Parts: sequence; C-alpha cells; structure tokens
Amino acid sequence: MRGPDKLWGGDIKNFHPPSGVFEGVIGGPPCQEFSELRHVHKNKKMKWGNLIPEFERVISEAQPEWFVMENIKMAPLPVVAGYHVQGTLLNNRWLGFPQNRVHRLSFGTKNGTHLTYDIAIFESPEWAPRVLACGYPTKITHVKDSHNLHLKVGPTNRTVRDGLRLQGLPENFLDDAPFTVRAKQSVIGNAVAFPMAKALAKAVKKAMEIPLNAPLL
Repeated sequence: MRGPDKLWGGDIKNFHPPSGVFEGVIGGPPCQEFSELRHVHKNKKMKWGNLIPEFERVISEAQPEWFVMENIKMAPLPVVAGYHVQGTLLNNRWLGFPQNRVHRLSFGTKNGTHLTYDIAIFESPEWAPRVLACGYPTKITHVKDSHNLHLKVGPTNRTVRDGLRLQGLPENFLDDAPFTVRAKQSVIGNAVAFPMAKALAKAVKKAMEIPLNAPLL
C-alpha cells in the first residue's frame, strides 16, 4: 500500500492506516526543517514544517512489526511507544558510488533487531556533491551580504539528467513524467539514491529474515 504523497496532493494528516495489516512501514517525512541549508535564508519559513510526529502517529496506528524512517542526518529519531529504534547514518559513497549523500535511517522494531549494511571495500575514485532539490550544484556562486549567504542554483534539463545519473537511475528516467523541470528536480533531490534503497531493502530482509526474493513493498 502507498500512503499519501505531497507530490500528488496527498496529506499525511488525513491518513489513518488500519492496525495489524502491514508487516512493515517505510516513510520519509520532509527534511527541510532539519536541513543545514535552512540557514541560508534565515527568514524563510520552511514549506512543510516538522512532520515526524505524523510519521510517529501512523506507526502507532498501524502497529507494524518494523518500520524505517528516512531523513537527513540532523533529523531526530522517531519515538514510538513499544518500539526500539536504531538510528544509523548511511552514505551513498560507502556503497561504492560517486555522490556524497548521507541519510539517517531509523529502524524500529518491537524486539530491538538491528540493521547491518553491506559496505563496499573501496569508495569510488570519482566524487560528486549531493544532488539538491533546488538544482544540482554543477556551479555554485557564493554571494555574501549583511544577512544571508545565497546559493545560486536552479533546475535545468541538464541538472535533472545529471541528478538522475548520480542517484543511480537512467538519465531518461523522467522523460515521460508529466512534471515541470522544477518538479522533476524536486523529486530527484528529495529521493533516496537507488543504491542506498537497495542496500536498505537487503538489510531489512536480512534483519527480519524475509526471503531475499520476496518483495519488500
């Protein structure tokens, strides 16, 4: 089952899952509230605010055997009564890929089971910065004034294709998507890199003793 997504006009505050139906729940509350870039525009109000409490509520209502919450490293761990939560950081580069992209993955279970990831022996010799929702920073100009530091970036067809490649997807992956360039960039920049998603799925299946050929979602 797929829950509500802001991209399609959904609202997590109106979502109430049934209890005891889902074995696992995976979610990623908006990260802007905890992003280091929020200090770039000090007076700008974050678009979504902190929706981690809504994620916690969904877990409390659904009562799955396990859950995963994805966010950035500055985000707090979710707190849900009856669950032990393991918080770990995972970098896309640790899996052997160029993009330097760190996510905090919070794994909650009722019995305290932990995740272990298969980390690559060597990091990629190529290094690339994190793909951003506002535009992949192939070139960044820093402009200082008395109040803020502005990052001049913006989405283009090229940044969309570069972002897809660095996220582990084909450059034409969104060619037929009914979105604007800015929306495509937002989808890419807010997503978990495909190699990281595969590593997470493998770790969850191993921890919960789910057959490797069984679908996770």
